Amino acid sequence: MEITLETGRAEDLLKEHRDAFDEFRRMLLEYNEKYNLTSITEEGEIFAKHFFDSAAGESLFPQGAHVLEVGSGAGFPSIPLMLVRPDLTFTLVESTGKKCDFLNAAIEKFSLPANVLHMRAEDAAKGEWREQADVCCARAVARLNTLSEYCLPFVKVGGVFLAYKGGNVAEEVNEAKRAFSLLGGGDVKTYSYSLPEGMGERTVVAVRKIKPTPQKYPRGRGKERSAPL
Repeated sequence: MEITLETGRAEDLLKEHRDAFDEFRRMLLEYNEKYNLTSITEEGEIFAKHFFDSAAGESLFPQGAHVLEVGSGAGFPSIPLMLVRPDLTFTLVESTGKKCDFLNAAIEKFSLPANVLHMRAEDAAKGEWREQADVCCARAVARLNTLSEYCLPFVKVGGVFLAYKGGNVAEEVNEAKRAFSLLGGGDVKTYSYSLPEGMGERTVVAVRKIKPTPQKYPRGRGKERSAPL
């Protein structure tokens, strides 16, 4: 089911917290010189393609949810979401040490309710974080048939997997139907929206978790990417 996402509230929240986002932008650019966190460096593009894009899906996160983010990178969508939604708590899973350093620095600077796991998602999903999250989210990590194997094992039954994707996701969603089913996913909805200043169309794919993920998933050893479900 495709739904047009109303982003007016997200726009208002970004304006309300503009000082924090200006400070986060400066921090992002400072660390980017050392850590190569993003290729997007122009102020308007950072606001639209990183900050607005991240906050646009905030209405899909239940009040007080504990969220696990896979492949956090420079902290999108997690850090903008925490800046506008202090009721959300996050566990950030990131396998690259320098990116973990940046995430920890941002958490400390803005006193964010989050912790960082310096691990691969396929390893973390076998441990204490398995099926503990109300929401698992990811942005710009992998195609849905691969991404769902990384993310759905973290989601508790009744929770949701949210994937931030580009504008046209019909092919990916169709390609991933078998993976969703094998991993315990049920109802799938897509939420579309436009970035400001004509900077592109985006979609959040929401997959509801209706049954436990079988213990053999994620398979690990790169099979999620080399042989998607």
